[in-house]
Amino acid sequence: MTTADDRLRILRMIEQGQISAEEGARLLEAITDGAARTRARAEARARSLRVVVTDLHSRRQKINVTIPASLVSVGLKLGARLFPRDAGVTNDDVLRAIERDAPGRIFELQDLEEGERIEIFVE
Repeated sequence: MTTADDRLRILRMIEQGQISAEEGARLLEAITDGAARTRARAEARARSLRVVVTDLHSRRQKINVTIPASLVSVGLKLGARLFPRDAGVTNDDVLRAIERDAPGRIFELQDLEEGERIEIFVE
């Protein structure tokens, strides 16, 4: 049943005198709030990881890719390592950053030997 069906059913109950207008208003508000919470949860789950690799000499982006968070989670659970051991960031740190509500950069590394800057953002 959709939210529109629920609304119509509540309005019919008011029309038929089964519930008061005040009760109907509370029910309508409850289903609207429930739908908003469902949308917010879906948006939170739709997070992604953006990986940007920039050439330090030319300042041009060599890589700019977005990975759905669901794929990151699966890869990490399968044992993939995203970061070098001495990077100061672990795979668990990445998963926690994805689960948080605040987007932003979670990792930056300048590889002077390769002449690259690697940045990872949660979006």
